[in-house]
Amino acid sequence: MQYIKGSYRRSLFTGENGYTVGLFKVLETDPENADFVGRTITFTGYFHELNELDTYILRGNFVIHPKYGEQFSTESYERCKPEEKDAIVEFLASGLFKGLGEKKAQKIVDVLGKETLNIILENPDNLLLVPSITKKQADLIHDTLENYESSYQTLIELNDLGFTTRESMIIYNRYRSLTSNVISNNLYQICDEINDITFKKIDSIALKHDYERDDTRRVKSGILYTMDELCNLSGDVYLKINEIYTYTNRLLKLEIEKEQFVKTLEELIKDGKLVNEEERFYLKDLYDDEDYVVRRIKYLVNKKGYTKEEQKKLLTKINKKIAASETELDIAYNDDQLKAIRSSFLNDILIITGGPGTGKTTIIKAIIDLYQDMNKLKFEELVEKIALLAPTGRASKRLSEKAICPSSTIHRFLKWNKDTNAFQINEFNRSKKELVIIDESSMIDLKLFASLLKGLKTDTKLIIVGDYNQLPSVGVGQVLKDLIESEVVNSVKLRQLYRQKEGSNIINLAYEFNDGKLDKTIFNKGSDLTLYEESDEKVLKRIEKLCNSYKKADYKDFQILVPMYKTLNGIDNINKIAQEIFNPHDKNKKEIKIGDIIYREHDKVLQLSNMPEENIFNGDIGIIHSIDKKEIIIDFDGNLVKFTPSNFSKFKHGYAISIHKSQGSEFKTVIIPVVSGYSKMLYRKLYYTGITRSKKELFIVGDYNALLRASLNNESDSRRTTLKDKLIKRVKGRKDNE
Repeated sequence: MQYIKGSYRRSLFTGENGYTVGLFKVLETDPENADFVGRTITFTGYFHELNELDTYILRGNFVIHPKYGEQFSTESYERCKPEEKDAIVEFLASGLFKGLGEKKAQKIVDVLGKETLNIILENPDNLLLVPSITKKQADLIHDTLENYESSYQTLIELNDLGFTTRESMIIYNRYRSLTSNVISNNLYQICDEINDITFKKIDSIALKHDYERDDTRRVKSGILYTMDELCNLSGDVYLKINEIYTYTNRLLKLEIEKEQFVKTLEELIKDGKLVNEEERFYLKDLYDDEDYVVRRIKYLVNKKGYTKEEQKKLLTKINKKIAASETELDIAYNDDQLKAIRSSFLNDILIITGGPGTGKTTIIKAIIDLYQDMNKLKFEELVEKIALLAPTGRASKRLSEKAICPSSTIHRFLKWNKDTNAFQINEFNRSKKELVIIDESSMIDLKLFASLLKGLKTDTKLIIVGDYNQLPSVGVGQVLKDLIESEVVNSVKLRQLYRQKEGSNIINLAYEFNDGKLDKTIFNKGSDLTLYEESDEKVLKRIEKLCNSYKKADYKDFQILVPMYKTLNGIDNINKIAQEIFNPHDKNKKEIKIGDIIYREHDKVLQLSNMPEENIFNGDIGIIHSIDKKEIIIDFDGNLVKFTPSNFSKFKHGYAISIHKSQGSEFKTVIIPVVSGYSKMLYRKLYYTGITRSKKELFIVGDYNALLRASLNNESDSRRTTLKDKLIKRVKGRKDNE
C-alpha cells in the first residue's frame, strides 16, 4: 500500500456518507512516487471533517480514473496534530473555535507552548492562565476541541474494532455522538439498522470482543438476518416459525431451547421488528410494504370515476381519435387492444398482460399518442406529465426505442441515493407525473412497487404492463401475479398473436410450452428454431460448435441462457469455454485474476447489481474496455464505468448468463441448454422466460425429455405472500357488498 503526507486543499464532491473527492497538496510520499511531491493531486475516499490546517497521512494507491485521470484512492488515513507553535495558532484561529481570533490564539500558545492542545484537553481551567480568557470561553474552547477530537477518536475506535474506514464513516454518520454508546451497548444494533454493514461482519467482530454465542442481542440479530436472507432467497413475504428456528440455529451454530426462541420472537414483535399474523411471521418493513400497496390499490380502485354520461362522451371522443389514428398509421387494432386503450382512459389503475408477440409495446405507444392528442400536448409537455418506466436498464432502453418516448428505470425515476441507500422521490417528496406506465412488471418486487407508489401522487394514473407467465421478481413477492389473481384491478389480456403471422416458430413454442402441450414436431422446421438432442456429456461440445459459428456476431445479439451456475453444464463452466472462443488469451490484452477467474480486455461481462449513480443496473451487459493495475473499466454501451477491488463482485462473465438475469432483455440469437442434471431448475416459468428472450434464432441443446418435464412442471417458484388475500378481503369484498 502506498502513502502520501500533506495538506487538504478543498473538496470537489462530498457525499452524505463521508465519501469525498478533493484536492491534496503532497509534501511527502513513497520513493517511487517522488514526482508527486510539491504537486496538488485529486484524492478520493471516506473522511470525517477534513481541515485545511491539519496535516494528514493518506494510505491507499494511485489509480487512473477513465474520466478524471490520475487520483489517489484512500483506504485509511490519520490526522497529524499540529506541533509547531505557528501551526497551533493557525488551528485555533481557523474559525473552528467561536470568538477566537489570531491575536487571542497567539496569546494562548505563548502561555501554554507546544503542548497547548493537550493542556486544554487536560483541564479547561488551564486556559485561565491566559490573560483575557474567561471561564465561559475556556469551557467553550475545551468542549469544541474535545468534540473535534472525540469524533476522530471514535473513528479510530471503530477502525481498531475491525471496521474499514468506509464502514466506520457509515456507522459514525448514522449515530454521530451516540456511536460509542452503540458500540458499548449492542454492536448488533449496527447491522439491524444499517444495510451496508452485514450481520456476518458484526458477528465476527462481536465474538472477538467478549460477546457470548447465546447472547440475546446476538440471537435477536441472527433471527432478523436469517429471516431477511430466507425471504430474499425464496421470494416469500412471510415465514413459518419452524424454518426460522432451524435456520437461525444453523447460522448461530447453537441449539436454542424452543421455549426461549419463542420468547425472543415475542420480544422482537414488541420491539417493532417483526409482525405475527395467524402464525405467519413477517419482517416489519415487508408487512408494512404489503399493507401500503393494499391501501393505495384500494384508493385507486374505489376512487370516484366518471358518471355514465361522462363516460359515454369520453368513449365517443376516444373512438374518434382511435379511428383517425388507425387511418393515419394504416393499422387496425384488435378487440383486446381496443379494450386496453379505452380502459387506460376510463380507469385510474389498469393491468395489461399478454405473452410475446401480442403487441404490448404497440399498446403502450398507442396510449401515449392518444394521451398526447386528447390533452393537446406538445412533446415537451407530454414528457413532463408522463413517466415510462421499466425495472432494468436494458428493458428501459428497449422500451424507449419502441415507444419513441423517453423512459427510465424505476430506480432512476425515484432518484436512488447511493449515500443514504434511499429514494429521494418518496412520500415526502412526490413526483408530479399524472400518468405512469410500467413495462416488464413481472420483474417488480414488493419493496420496489411500494416505493414507487410512495413516490407518486395519490391520483396519478397507473398502467401496469407485463407477461403474467414470466418469472416473478428476483426480490421478494409476486406483485403482478397477486394483482391479477385478486381480480381487484381491471385487467385486459392480449391474446391475438402478431409475430405468429410472420411464421415465428419461437413464439409458437413459447405458447405450447406454457400450456404444457409441447410437440416435438415444432423443432427444426425452420431456421429460427433448432433442437440439438445431446447427452449431458456432449452438450458443451455442441455449445462450443455453435459459439464458433457466431464468433463474429455482435456480443449484444448473441446470448447463452443457463438455469444454474454450477455443474458440468452450468454458467461458470460454459463461460470458461466461451471466453476461449470469443476472447482467447492475447499478449496484447491485459488480464487480471479475481479469485479463480481470469478477466481480460474485450471480455463480455454481466452487471450483477444496481449502480444508479453510474447509470448501470442489474442485468446490463458490457465489455471490458481496459485493465490497469487493480482497476477495470467496463464499457456499457458507451458509458465507461470504473470498478475497483471493492466492487469487483458486482460483475461476472456474460457470455453465459442466468435466465433470471436475462429478464427484460431480448437477443437476436439465444442458446438454451437443457439437461436432466439441472433438476430443480426444470420448471415452466423459468424456461418460458428463457424462450421468450429470443427474437430471431433459438437453439435448444440437450435432452428433449428434460424440456418436456420443465413444460409440465408448473409448481416451482410459488411464493408465500398475502397481498392477493388482503386485496380480496379489503378491496374486492367491499366492492362486492356495494
